[in-house]
Amino acid sequence: MRIWILPLTFIVLPALEIATFITVGRAIGVLATLGLIFLTSLAGIMLLRAQGLGLLERLRQGLRAGEGPEAPMVHGAMIAMAGLLLIIPGFITDAIGFLLFIPAVREFAWSLIGRRIVVGSSSYQASTGHASRDGKTIDLDAEDYSSGPNPSSPWLKRGED
Repeated sequence: MRIWILPLTFIVLPALEIATFITVGRAIGVLATLGLIFLTSLAGIMLLRAQGLGLLERLRQGLRAGEGPEAPMVHGAMIAMAGLLLIIPGFITDAIGFLLFIPAVREFAWSLIGRRIVVGSSSYQASTGHASRDGKTIDLDAEDYSSGPNPSSPWLKRGED
């Protein structure tokens, strides 16, 4: 993460939000401004729920079809960020949040930052229903696993069986 993003996030953005609150408050009044803040937070919660459920279904369908989960995971992260930005009080964060709910905007954002980010996924193969053997994954069958205590375990105190 670039160091210049922190001052921008924690100093400049709140100052801009306050200035926006003042400007909007003067134009439409304090109660209408507070109402807009409340409504955008509510809209963020509702959109996050609707978009999130749809995303889970697309992820399930993609895995069944043998597609990788990378794209739905990235879109899910952006949708979660969009919902968070809408829930946080502020008109600038609301505008960014609403934009991130638009699939074309998410695709554009991913095209800008996607080259710098590696999305990891498990080695699960949807077509076979098994994890691939890449040397990093241990695939256990039912007879390889037991939920009962192992009597030869050095971690068990003798006499507690």
